[in-house]
Amino acid sequence: MEDSIRSRLPAILLFLMGLVFWQFIVGALEVPRYILPAPTTILERIWLERLMLIDNLRATMLAAVIGFAIGVAAALALGTLFLYSKTAEKALMPWTIVIKTIPALAIAPLLTIWLGFGLAPKVAIAAIASFFPILVNFHRGLGSISSEIGELLDLLGASTAQSLLKVRLFASLPFTFAAFKISSGAAVLAAIVAEFTGANRGIGTLIVTSGYQQDAVMLFAAIIVSCAATILFYYLVVIAERVCLYWPDAVMRT
Repeated sequence: MEDSIRSRLPAILLFLMGLVFWQFIVGALEVPRYILPAPTTILERIWLERLMLIDNLRATMLAAVIGFAIGVAAALALGTLFLYSKTAEKALMPWTIVIKTIPALAIAPLLTIWLGFGLAPKVAIAAIASFFPILVNFHRGLGSISSEIGELLDLLGASTAQSLLKVRLFASLPFTFAAFKISSGAAVLAAIVAEFTGANRGIGTLIVTSGYQQDAVMLFAAIIVSCAATILFYYLVVIAERVCLYWPDAVMRT
């Protein structure tokens, strides 16, 4: 625990120094709050509007978490299919790349038209954003066992299911959790982008409304709250990774 805090101390100190410098510059140059509010002004607004911010954050994070879970399930299923069917891999992988290249901001209005203004389009965008990194890393992890281990499985007469469940899934975990860490942030970002184009609640809606009203304080408040939630989501994945990757070699590979 002490080593963990010590390793993060430079980043924490740099962050605090940045806040002090920001506060000093805004006060010294008398920058209008509608252009760049001081950190203390933003923190005060976050506290005063905390219930409203939490309500909107809950809507965004619900969509992000559900979308992330759907993206994980789809990627794991397709990655397993690709392992045992090269035909399916050759047929479907190019289409997953095409889906990955579509900008979320471009497809979000379409999904809003098709699925409405509720939770569904945000979940769909978050799932799409989460899906591809997990698929690629999981598929690579499944195929990462050495030729010696493959020959040993053949000598032992391991079935396809035994090979998958007792060897390949464990070999894929370091790759898969690396992708989870990338996709957790992508899911939150995608849910916020989906809210830009049509939603009743959420951090994205709050950002758009604050932009129209030129309310820079609320804009910064929404950004800070969403960043904090994204970081929390990321570290929940890190905790899950440390629980699942319990053998020493797995820790070294991550």
